[in-house]
Amino acid sequence: MDSDPSPVRVVLITHPIEGAEGFAKRLVEERLAACVSMHRVESVYRWEGQLESSPEMQLVPKTQQDKLEPLEAFLEREHPYQVPECVVLATQHVEAEYAAWLRGAL
Repeated sequence: MDSDPSPVRVVLITHPIEGAEGFAKRLVEERLAACVSMHRVESVYRWEGQLESSPEMQLVPKTQQDKLEPLEAFLEREHPYQVPECVVLATQHVEAEYAAWLRGAL
């Protein structure tokens, strides 16, 4: 179990395919995330009363609890969507060496 006062968190963010890599790099450059995995997905959702479907990138930043507030502020300021996804997942276990690397990268 991770006993650090600022535990590791995994965040889910969708982003248009265009610009997603640059957005992910900025999260790491600004030390809001230690790394960001990127996965192409097809999202189906309801927007303004209409059923929509679109290809997107699922960005998965790995970060710490104490970085969530500035990460959310970054999303509000820089994300192209009117309502960007920001789902934070609590970690039950993070391997010690990986957690140490992550903290050092932030």
